[in-house]
Amino acid sequence: METERKLPDRTAGQEKTEEKSMAGNSATGNGAAREAALWERGVRRVVPYTPGEQPRQAGIIKLNTNECPYPPSPQVKRLAAEFETELLRLYPDPEASLLVKSIAKRFCVEEDQVFVGVGSDDVLAMAFLTFFNTGQPILFPDVTYSFYDVWAQLFGIPWRRPALDESFRLVKEDYLAPNGGIVIANPNAPTGICEPLSVIEEIVAKNPASLVIIDEAYVDFGGESAMPLVDKYENLLVVQTFSKSRAMAGMRVGFAVGSRKAIRYLRDVKFSFNSYTMDAPTIAWGAASMEDEAYFQETVGRVVETREYLKRELASLGFSFPDSRANFLFASHSHVPARELFEALKEAGIYVRYFPGGRTGNYLRITVGTPEQTESLLAFLKKYLEEKA
Repeated sequence: METERKLPDRTAGQEKTEEKSMAGNSATGNGAAREAALWERGVRRVVPYTPGEQPRQAGIIKLNTNECPYPPSPQVKRLAAEFETELLRLYPDPEASLLVKSIAKRFCVEEDQVFVGVGSDDVLAMAFLTFFNTGQPILFPDVTYSFYDVWAQLFGIPWRRPALDESFRLVKEDYLAPNGGIVIANPNAPTGICEPLSVIEEIVAKNPASLVIIDEAYVDFGGESAMPLVDKYENLLVVQTFSKSRAMAGMRVGFAVGSRKAIRYLRDVKFSFNSYTMDAPTIAWGAASMEDEAYFQETVGRVVETREYLKRELASLGFSFPDSRANFLFASHSHVPARELFEALKEAGIYVRYFPGGRTGNYLRITVGTPEQTESLLAFLKKYLEEKA
């Protein structure tokens, strides 16, 4: 079943409040107040994205926002210690040349095929604004990153959400219909499922009139990247982030790789919006992170090893989950509701993510932490489930 959402309307309560305010103003002859009630008609109203909780108290085991449990590259720490704050009086390089160069080298593309932004959310939002203007609905799954429909609302883009199948997998045929663009997270969030590159390529190849975005925020943990396809298909944009595998969520670094033409269009929109979107430390430290391949591979390997261990242990406790290729698991217990487990874990100081309602209402998304955090999580769940038995 496909669903289509529209821009949120005023609620009945809001309308009654406006009518009452206008009536009162008319009675008193207060023209200024009456105009103040009317200006809200021009407000662009959206239902905002809700990020995961960021607890401030000490001692919390934070497994709810898919952050890397390890620090960034030691090269980042070194540059941070050496950074000359005097440079902050100058505007940063609007081209972010050092960072762009490091990304292009890493992925064997030309520098004019790389676009950088303040986190992949910034890059994705800029892509929505740039490419999705045909009036036809864009397509993305019913269970996926929940920022996609927020951007569609914000920019007035119609959209449809074809349903994933009963195993939370993409139904390829749903993306071969007429559309104004396509967005696919691969691996998907919050399920962690990765579709094979052959499926992604067929969707791109059979939609030559649409820009196809592949959001690869989690691809480094075992997914199959679409990067090898960017020189083959002009309508493909691959988006990645430094927030997960490169442990730089606090710096906000994201990037897209695509055809020269697509990147040029993105840059034109960016420079019509804000020329200086990335600060000087971020440019330098991001480049250092991208160039430290050995540390990157080591960190990813540690996360993947812990993930596979967590899979085995959760399965032994009665949990089931899709075969995640991300740095999290999308887990459901055989007889204890997800909401109950979420609340019990939170009470114990262990934060995971819960998405109430619909198809996700009996699942927890659990970020892969350190081995020590993982053991604490498993110990609590084992004890709690034994007491419930």
